[in-house]
Amino acid sequence: MTIKDIARLSGYSLGTVSRVLNNHPDVSQAARERVMAVVQEQGFEPNTNARHLKLQAQSAIAVLVKGSQNLLFAGILERIQSLLQDSEEEVYVAYLDEDADEVQYAVQLVKLRRPKGFLFLGGDLECFRREFHQITVPCVLLTNDAQSLGFGNLSSFTTDDTAAAGAVIEYLYRHGHRRIGVLGGNLASEQISLKRLRGVQNTMQRLGLPFDARSQHVPCRFSMAEGYAAARRLLEREPELTALFALGDVIALGAMRAIYDLGLRVPEDISIVGYDGINETRFCIPRLTTIRQDAAQLAARGVQTLLQAIHYKHPPVYETIDFALLEHESVGSVEPQ
Repeated sequence: MTIKDIARLSGYSLGTVSRVLNNHPDVSQAARERVMAVVQEQGFEPNTNARHLKLQAQSAIAVLVKGSQNLLFAGILERIQSLLQDSEEEVYVAYLDEDADEVQYAVQLVKLRRPKGFLFLGGDLECFRREFHQITVPCVLLTNDAQSLGFGNLSSFTTDDTAAAGAVIEYLYRHGHRRIGVLGGNLASEQISLKRLRGVQNTMQRLGLPFDARSQHVPCRFSMAEGYAAARRLLEREPELTALFALGDVIALGAMRAIYDLGLRVPEDISIVGYDGINETRFCIPRLTTIRQDAAQLAARGVQTLLQAIHYKHPPVYETIDFALLEHESVGSVEPQ
């Protein structure tokens, strides 16, 4: 027996039944008597079971994850679930395709499950511009910046992807690399990879380095298999490259295997840098130099802000979380040409 059953048997709405069970004054006497009659007929004691019924009526917090092979998102999600469990919140998780319209999915989920709030792991800002106005519950977007969108119920926490990608190019430049290839992402949507690509292009231009996206960049999805295939295509096409920048660690891990299969060595023949700082990069051979995103901080601030918006109607928050370049073993120095 749930609050929906009481609503059906009494003939009143879920909202009316909830107000009766919680002793709200804005309910007619007729409605109160009918709802309480159904409660008694079904063997409930209102004073002891009202809270139980209310909890069953509450909807879950929905977490929408873009891409099933993004290990950074897996780490953030694990922390989110733990934090929400500690707050006695029910969690509904849905994995979406990397190129799916996450806002359209959320709009449908509102109709089917009526979640009390959303956490988006990854997101295309164009989808938010086009459809987010249909969502009224509090939401938080992680790993992309929603401030420019101006929605009163959408907060965001992200890394400065443009600056972080620029830091990678500067790091490779200091080690003598002038011919640098890029793996992953695309320029067709406003997802996180677009800002990383802009950081690459801006920094290469500032340093006077040649960069032709048509020859030095191979787009791919965030997976090891895609990283492997992209690295092979790029290195077979541009064998003079001395370094690769993968826009995700999972892409870099696949690329490292491709480099080995091509008879090359990391970092003796070619250097590689990843992005995300997932735990797996500490155990590959060689250990991967990478940009570390603070998964723990992203999860903690996202959950805290969403719960404050749900329970206390706090206004939206927009924050940039610090990144760090972790120097490990996958970058060597070369003589500048």
